Amino acid sequence: MKVRLLAALCAAPLLLFAVVFQGGTWATRSYMDEASLQANSALRLAVSALSGHLSRYEPLPALIADHDDIKELITHPDDKSLRDAANVYLKEINSLLESSDIYVITLDGDTIAASNYDLKTSFVGQNFSYRPYFQDAAKGRQSRFYALGTTSFVRGYFFASPILVNGRITGVIVFKVDISSIEASWRGGEYKIFVSDPEGIVFMTGSPEWLYASTLPLTSERLKRTQVSRRYAETDIAPLPITRSMLGNHELIAMTTAERREYLVLSQYMPEADWTVNVLMDTASVRAQARTTIIAIVLFLALASLALAIVMQRRARLAERMRMQLEAHNELEHRVEERTADLALVNERIEEEIAERRLTEQELRKTQADLIQAGKLAGLGQMSAALSHELNQPLAAAKTYADSAAMLIDLERVPEARDNVRRISGLIDRMASISRHLRNFARKPNEKLGSVELDAVIADTLEIVSARLKTADADLLIELGSDAVMVHAGFVRLQQVLVNIITNAADAIEGLADRRIHVSAERQNEKIILTVRDHGAGVPAAIADRIFDPFYTTKGVGKGLGLGLSISYNIIKDFGGSVSVSNHPDGGAVFRIELEAATAAREAAE
Repeated sequence: MKVRLLAALCAAPLLLFAVVFQGGTWATRSYMDEASLQANSALRLAVSALSGHLSRYEPLPALIADHDDIKELITHPDDKSLRDAANVYLKEINSLLESSDIYVITLDGDTIAASNYDLKTSFVGQNFSYRPYFQDAAKGRQSRFYALGTTSFVRGYFFASPILVNGRITGVIVFKVDISSIEASWRGGEYKIFVSDPEGIVFMTGSPEWLYASTLPLTSERLKRTQVSRRYAETDIAPLPITRSMLGNHELIAMTTAERREYLVLSQYMPEADWTVNVLMDTASVRAQARTTIIAIVLFLALASLALAIVMQRRARLAERMRMQLEAHNELEHRVEERTADLALVNERIEEEIAERRLTEQELRKTQADLIQAGKLAGLGQMSAALSHELNQPLAAAKTYADSAAMLIDLERVPEARDNVRRISGLIDRMASISRHLRNFARKPNEKLGSVELDAVIADTLEIVSARLKTADADLLIELGSDAVMVHAGFVRLQQVLVNIITNAADAIEGLADRRIHVSAERQNEKIILTVRDHGAGVPAAIADRIFDPFYTTKGVGKGLGLGLSISYNIIKDFGGSVSVSNHPDGGAVFRIELEAATAAREAAE
């Protein structure tokens, strides 16, 4: 094993040497391919932008050459009025089309009208017979040319078209297009973009220091062709300090200016414009990526070699450890035998504890059953007490109606007596309904909740409490508004709540000077707020927190069970509302009941 480890360590340097020299070239070419695809996209965009910009103006010279004023001017070039009119017209068209200049030339090369007639650099009177675009247009062809203006010294792209009068060429009209806006978009970008003419001279570039420099050797033939056309006027042409090379199928140039930089070059010739668009991408990032990749691979191989050595070393340690574990295993078996006897004793003790816990659980279950039974008996006691309390009010009313019915019969007022009997029947039905619903006050009422009209509930409530109000000589003032108030509740149980609270209010004001009880309702968003206010002594602060507790009452013995408000609290809670009590600033207690307003959507959902 040690021999294999030594051999692996000796082979690692050779592998690293091959990776550095062979892998470096492969990684550089791979990243260069990727960079070439990105630069090619930029090249296509640049070509498309240039082509689109120029194509906007290409048909315009022929259209303006066909204008009657232009034909009239070229036919009578010495007419001053025609020249003035043409100058104004060309200036307006030039401003509208956002071109650089528009001018009209006679066949002898003299400019007789121009859009810049009123500027110091006016073309009027200038002779452009030496320009190739003029020469081609004078022969009847649509021509193009790009150059530096000899008068304005502003670069532009020229479109020229012959002016035909009666089928005869009588002059030339020229459009000069400004290309500086496209050139400005190339500055400060990731790529260096420039346009060169057939002689290799840079005509457009995002790097101003490259302008009018040549990317090809400046031979005498190239300089002569440039001077004849006066494409760059009197500008000095100098060669760029570049060295060309190839990496696979990629062309590279190294440029030595302030510092030496290497670029990947992609070019596309535009035959209609007769120039070449070039995109340069700095290869520093490409080569940095390649170096990073090689470093990563070297590190990986180094780590892999280290991992291999570690694994082999661990295998040796593992073999030694296994031998030691075997010895420890034998020792462990001996100790296990000793512990087995101890565990048997412990198991016996555990079984005894389990038996004791089972007995305890049985006793707990019996105690729990007893508590449940006691809870049931207490609930039955609360229900029977509540039934006695809730039936006491309608029974008193029924007795009053029965006594008055007997008197009415004696007085032979049978219709009125019959009406009292009908009311007694209604109270009996209501008491049956009350007893049926008392079982469900706590949590699970049988009565279905729905839309309940508050006016109807209060009207039925008055039938039960009218006798008590009469006894207390109390005035019940009801303010529910003109619109019907609908709440989400149960009719009978809401009535029971109002009976309890209004009866308590009557008890509170009995014997006082101000015996008014106010019942009012108002809507707040999706809630209905029902308030019952008396003019009694109010609720003492000491009992305010306990007033809704079962069997809690401040009345004397035999006058109350202390269940009315507790039952009312649970009923309102079942409705999804709330009930609270407070003291009014002017005296008396205020019970505030908050219920949800009944809506068609809620009823449909339920």
